[in-house]
Parts: sequence; C-alpha cells; structure tokens
Amino acid sequence: MDMEKTPLCLATNNAHKVEELQSLLGDAFEIKTLKDIGCLEEIEETGTTFRENSMIKAGYVFRKYGINTLADDSGLEVDALGGRPGVYSARYAGEPSDATANNLKLMSEMEGVTERSARFCTVITLILNGDTHAFDGEVSGRIKETFDGEVGFGYNPVFIPDGFEQTFHEMTFEQRSRLNHRGRAMEKVLKFLAKPGNMEAV
Repeated sequence: MDMEKTPLCLATNNAHKVEELQSLLGDAFEIKTLKDIGCLEEIEETGTTFRENSMIKAGYVFRKYGINTLADDSGLEVDALGGRPGVYSARYAGEPSDATANNLKLMSEMEGVTERSARFCTVITLILNGDTHAFDGEVSGRIKETFDGEVGFGYNPVFIPDGFEQTFHEMTFEQRSRLNHRGRAMEKVLKFLAKPGNMEAV
C-alpha cells in the first residue's frame, strides 16, 4: 500500500462514534466525516434490522460520493422488553434524539422488573472498492437498577457489561472502546483488512 493514506468516510454525524471508530482504525486510513465530504443531508434509516440500516447508510454514501465508506447501526436490546428499543434506540423517546430522555423512558419501563438482561448490538458495513462487507458485534450485560440522570453517550449510563460492576459510562474511553459492541465488530474489520490482498488494491 502507498504511504499516502486511503480516504475512508465514517458515515455518521455522531461525534462520539467518529472518535471511537477512528481510535480503533488507527493510521490505516485518512478518515473523513460526512461533513468533510459535503454530505449534509439526513440519511433516512428505513431498515428493520441493524444490518439493513448499516447497509443503507454505507450504500448511500458510496453511491453518491464515490468514497470507501464505513457505517454502523447499533442499539440496545432488552430481553424483558421483547428486544426494545432495538433499531429505535437513538430516538426511543421521540424526536429529536435525546439520550437522557431515552434512558428515563427505558428505566420507567423497567421499573419493578427483576429480569434485567440486555445486550448492545452493532453491524458495521464496510464498502471497499465497491465490495460490501458486514461485521457484527455484541456485548451482553444488564440494565442497572437506578438512573440518576447522568449525562452520557446513548445508554452507557444504565448498561453494566457482564463481568463488571461499572456501567460503560463509568469506564475509561479506552476500556469501553475495546470492550463494547463496536469494538468487537471493529476487531473483525481490522482482521479482514489485515488479510493479504484486501488493502493492496485500494
């Protein structure tokens, strides 16, 4: 591969996701945001699964702007709620997206519920040289008993991963990035990119 870095657009307007994904990708790419490539429109997520929405976002950016693209769709699935909020995680409490309101709604629905198992799920779609690849990641845990209104990214303030007593919100950025669902999916992305030939033609 040339010393010049390959451009890659992270198809999200979420600054937290950009920071997290960029830290995991390291120096392999010249990272572009949607704003960097002039994509200011809202990409409508019409899918009913994380995979569908991830592919919709990546496909839209690649077709319109012709740049290698990485997009994810992620959410929280709570067993006692039949898998909700799922693909509606970001706007569970309505528009506009508000993490605190989402957490308050979730905790209200979980009041008095003893079965608190849940999982964070993600699907990352990578379109590289026109070829589409999908990678999934998941981390299991539980919903904590109380929510004190902590301001944090997504449902991190109420989710405790298995094997820990801390919520994602209470962990360091580096700890959370390695452990969480996007981190696990990105491990698969990086293994794919490390295979001979996958980056050579870029």
